[in-house]
Amino acid sequence: MDVKTILKEKAFRFNRQFGQNFLLDEDVLDGIAEASGEKGTVVEVGAGAGTLTRALSARAKKVIAFEIDKNLKKVLDVTLKDRHNVTLIMGDVMKYPVSEIEKLCGGEYSVVANIPYYVTTPLIMNFLEQGKQVKSLTLTVQKEVAERLCAKEASKQYGAITVAVNAVADTEIVRLLPKEAFYPSPEVDSAVIRITLRRDKYDVADRDTFRRTVKAAFAMRRKTLANNLCALGFDKKQAEEVLSQAGLPAGCRGEQLSVEQFVNLSRIVGENL
Repeated sequence: MDVKTILKEKAFRFNRQFGQNFLLDEDVLDGIAEASGEKGTVVEVGAGAGTLTRALSARAKKVIAFEIDKNLKKVLDVTLKDRHNVTLIMGDVMKYPVSEIEKLCGGEYSVVANIPYYVTTPLIMNFLEQGKQVKSLTLTVQKEVAERLCAKEASKQYGAITVAVNAVADTEIVRLLPKEAFYPSPEVDSAVIRITLRRDKYDVADRDTFRRTVKAAFAMRRKTLANNLCALGFDKKQAEEVLSQAGLPAGCRGEQLSVEQFVNLSRIVGENL
């Protein structure tokens, strides 16, 4: 299928607002579909020109594809006309409650997406925090974002999003993508990351306290963890006592803590608030 010709025939114009870079390489598309490991139901975010949608529908029983750009409807009507297991929803997935999406799925599902930088974190956290039946997310993102999600403590890439995701899931970069795999070619390198849900990975006593503790810890990276914890309502002495109870040195910084240490710290923070 010559997608470039279809785009031209339908007089489609790329919209920078949506960060549109379509995947056309068949090997890459098949690799992403295979990496998702999903043969049941897939929620695709960003159908684009329908190339990845087609690859997913060849493996999965059902694909529910969201596309925000209504100008792509006439393109998708052509590229997906023979894919009867695809339900196309023209709209912003972030405006749909995850509970409503899960009703459409009717059971467990996986998320697959080729998404721009600005929506990566909101999308991930939306499904991780609100999803009840999501099994995994296989995402094509900027390489630096993928590296941040898989980063280890004490590295420059390690941050609040790293801790938040890895507290409930395992992360793995499964493939690096050349710029040439996209049309038009982006200015940055990309990678495919798989996030596999493990909700029982750690025993987090209070999710809200955990989120607040992690957010505070990384609020100002140049400050010590004790200083950052004051944002939760502690004075400096109380914050240092909390760190002592957690077995952490008074002068440590948030980026030095492992996910497991953050889980333990948040429990102690909750006991002292």
